Amino acid sequence: MSSPHDFDFLHGDWEVRNRRRTDFLAPDGDWTEFPAVCHCRPLFDGAANIDEIDMPALGAKGATLRLFDRETREWSLNWAASRSGKLFPPVVGRFEGDRGEFYGDDTLDGKDVRVRFVWSGVSPTGARWEQAFSVDGGETWVTNWTMDFSRPPVS
Repeated sequence: MSSPHDFDFLHGDWEVRNRRRTDFLAPDGDWTEFPAVCHCRPLFDGAANIDEIDMPALGAKGATLRLFDRETREWSLNWAASRSGKLFPPVVGRFEGDRGEFYGDDTLDGKDVRVRFVWSGVSPTGARWEQAFSVDGGETWVTNWTMDFSRPPVS
């Protein structure tokens, strides 16, 4: 069952290896890879957090505000992009064990898309996030972005 502390693992500093499709809807599209750094801090005694990810290779930053709804026991994940200055529609869901799945609706290039975020492989030293889009209501998915998080070496 999801709890206000599901994302406690994410607090602190991270190095992030990104793999991203050049076309988010093309299942056979090319991938690009690039590094990033991320810092996450807790809010509301852990029932919320905010992170900023710096992706110099893209000339962009992003921020995610995560909020735990104590009534529904679900999280909403709210992404904002520095290049557009927009807050995207949230994805909502929960953790079952060490895997979290979150769903929402958005548009891409004028097409309605179902969005899925998955958090997995959660540990004190690493985690994996992936994003997938569906244009057929969730029947099929195209994974279009993955991030592998690892703690930076202690100096």
